[in-house]
Formats: sequence, structure tokens, C-alpha cells
Amino acid sequence: MKVIEFYGVVMRLALGVDYLGKGFQGWQTQTTGPSGQQYLEEAVGFVANHPIKIIASGRTDSGVHALGQVVHADVLVERTPYQWLMGINTQLPDNIAVRWVSPVSASFHARFSALQRRYVYLISPQSAPSAVRHEHVLRVHQPLSIKDMQQAAKSLVGEHDFSAFRSSQCQAKTATRTVTHLAVYTLGENIVIDIAANAFLHHMVRNIVGSLLMVGKGERSRTWLAQVLRSQDRRQAAEKVEAKGLYLLEVLYPKHHDLPSPDLSLFGWDFRHFALSHDRLAASVLTSPHGQI
Repeated sequence: MKVIEFYGVVMRLALGVDYLGKGFQGWQTQTTGPSGQQYLEEAVGFVANHPIKIIASGRTDSGVHALGQVVHADVLVERTPYQWLMGINTQLPDNIAVRWVSPVSASFHARFSALQRRYVYLISPQSAPSAVRHEHVLRVHQPLSIKDMQQAAKSLVGEHDFSAFRSSQCQAKTATRTVTHLAVYTLGENIVIDIAANAFLHHMVRNIVGSLLMVGKGERSRTWLAQVLRSQDRRQAAEKVEAKGLYLLEVLYPKHHDLPSPDLSLFGWDFRHFALSHDRLAASVLTSPHGQI
């Protein structure tokens, strides 16, 4: 077993977590209702036998799902990764689970060590979509032009000021973010909007998806999204879409932390085509006209 001692703490643990957003008032602990952070802190604290503070790679809104959330916690007791995994999961409700546990060094930070985050948004354009998957995809009851959406999406790749796509409640000090890829494609019977960036603003993905849908429906032209981006005006973009079709898919960290690879499958669909990698990140940085992340 890998045991790392620092500052009087027996070890820092990294955990891979997935959850269904329905029933949570978002990831962060709050007084208005249950949250993923609250459930996980209670479960890890039960196994550790002391209070725990969980730090996540990022906060997700109420209703947003995750397949690849990564968190860390400092613990004062020694257990094997298997003991942590089994013990924590016995204390969690059915809509949240820990997929892996790995001891890491004191230098690892779930939020600040992250190099990229990747989200996917699932859209069902069918007139008769699956009732079973109703809470997991966005229903759109009209045809969408994927080609128009693909062309419009290109204008958002690279380093830009994304003020036009941030929430008015966003607390980030700067709206500049680097989008390393933004792809629109079909997967099974669904349309996927697949986006990765060094970090995201509050509601940024949902606002981008809403704007891409306006292009796909023919309500706006292919060049409109570039105009919205340049305006830096939130009023110019579309309203944000519902949270239920949005998934935090994976988070990329420096290689030396040696974290397990995420499971990039959902409902039998495989998202490995655009899997985050250090090689892909290096290529995107080198080809970006705006410089490095």
C-alpha cells in the first residue's frame, strides 16, 4: 500500500466520484438541501472516524451529473484503498458512488492541480425519445443541423473572454478561459456537445449549449456565435439550457499523480474518441494562436 505522510496527516486521498444530479442542490454543501459534497464528507468521515473536508475539481449545479468528478480529502487514519472504497460506498445513497480511491502526495489538489475539465451535453432530437432516459438527456422536438452547429462551435475554440456565456452570479476574477476542444457529433440516437477547457465559468457550458441549439434550429446563423463571443455581453447569448443533459465527464491531472483512468462510457456509449490526454493538451496549446494555458 502507498502511504504518504505530511504535516501530521497520515495521507491525502484522491477519489473518483460519479453521481446523478437529480435530488442534489448542486455539488457544494448548502443549507437549502442535500449536496454531493455533504454526502461524501459524511461517508468518508464515517470510515475515517473524524470530520472530513472534501475539495472537488469543480462545483456542479443542481441537476448536473458527473461520471468523472475528482475530489481529495486529508485523513488521519490508515486504510487500504479497497477498505476506503467499500466502506465509503456503504454509507452513500444510490445516486452517488466512489469509483476509485488513490493515496496522493501533499502537492495534489483536486481543483488547482487540474489541467483540463471535460463536459458532454446529451440531446435527444427524436419525437419519441426514451422515457427511461428522460432525466438524463434534453429533449428537442425538432430537427437540428449538426453541420451548422459544428461550424458555429469552431469560433469558441482557443483562449477568449467568455463574458457573454457567464452567469451574472459568477464569482470568477476573470472571464478568460481556454477551450481546447468543442465538438458536436451523433452518438447512437443522440446529439452530443463535447467541450473541454482549462476551467469553466458559472453556467458557461449551459449557455454555450443553449446558443448552439439556436443555430441548430436555424434561429441564428453559423456566424452569430462568433459575434456573441466578441460582444462580451451576456444579453446577446441564448438562455441556459436545463441541467439534466450535462455531465462532468473527466478531469486531467499531471502524469506524476498517477491517477486511475476514468470510465468514459455511459448507457453503453463510448466517449473515448476525445479522451483528455497530455498529448492532446500539448497539441492544442501549441496550435492555439493565443498562447499557452
